[in-house]
Amino acid sequence: MDETEDVIYEPDENLEEFAPDVEIDEAAIEARAVADEGDEKTVVSGDPNQPAKPSSDADKKIPDDKRTTTPYMTKYERARVLGTRALQISMNAPVLVDLEGETDPLQIAIKELNQKKIPLVVRRYLPDGWYEDWTCEELL
Repeated sequence: MDETEDVIYEPDENLEEFAPDVEIDEAAIEARAVADEGDEKTVVSGDPNQPAKPSSDADKKIPDDKRTTTPYMTKYERARVLGTRALQISMNAPVLVDLEGETDPLQIAIKELNQKKIPLVVRRYLPDGWYEDWTCEELL
């Protein structure tokens, strides 16, 4: 048997939990929280890293009767919608279909999509910065 020495970690006594000279900007945190709360039911499709937000999102919305993209849900939109809805269901959001013994949130979300009862909006950004909103009921 080799004799081994137990090395005991001794933290430096002069370390502080937080840096005292760093100030927390409460106003910025609150403004960020308010900005994040908007459009909770919108699933963004396309480039999520738009170069810069327009002066107003409402200025860049294409009216429903002028939309040009296809009325078909892409496999990427489908995956994002199902994942978003499954996460909501797993966090005890109300289920909009009969469960029939189903417990898996993803299977419940698939069932809701098949019955066109998912309460989400797919936002498709176009290259010029404008966007189209499609409800899951409108997309095939």
